[in-house]
Amino acid sequence: MVLPAEQWRSLRAAYAASPRAYHHFGHVQDVLAHYRVIDAGIGWHRPHEVWLAVLYHDAVYVPGRSDNEVASAGLAVEHIERRWPQPGIDSRRIADLILLTARHGSLRFEDAGTGEAGEDARLFLDCDMAILGALPEAFAVYDRAIAEEYSAVPRWLYRIQRRKFFRKLLASDRIFLSDFFRERFEAQARRNLQAALKA
Repeated sequence: MVLPAEQWRSLRAAYAASPRAYHHFGHVQDVLAHYRVIDAGIGWHRPHEVWLAVLYHDAVYVPGRSDNEVASAGLAVEHIERRWPQPGIDSRRIADLILLTARHGSLRFEDAGTGEAGEDARLFLDCDMAILGALPEAFAVYDRAIAEEYSAVPRWLYRIQRRKFFRKLLASDRIFLSDFFRERFEAQARRNLQAALKA
């Protein structure tokens, strides 16, 4: 799949709109790598919609803002309805997937939906969260980059909120909502989070 040239330029411009230490286009490329693993294996039910959701899920990102996902979903719908050349794309579904990312750490298995849509949503969300189950060195780079993005927040407050998020993840029954990611990354993610809390 390839975006039309004008749409691609607009998307890349969105990701370059503000300084980002983690939520830049490199993160999108990492998520796309996981997307391709699923695509080549168990597969997606609506691959075009999920692919576009991956591309746009952090297109608007300002640390500390609560409306990043809403703005990213809106930009995705605008770009797709104006520029995407293929018929049959469900832009509402793309927006719904992006909006779910605002609830990372709070979603239960059933919150992602039922049937094929739910299966795609769980895998999409886990692609975005896969960094939690990366090797310790990669997780540490991610953790430092998030801290850099929130450098305007007092360190003591950032540390409290970050540790609260990590503890919430560890207290959940499952960090990864899909069985595919849970089997591959859950144990390492818990080790990474526990180590971060001890640091």
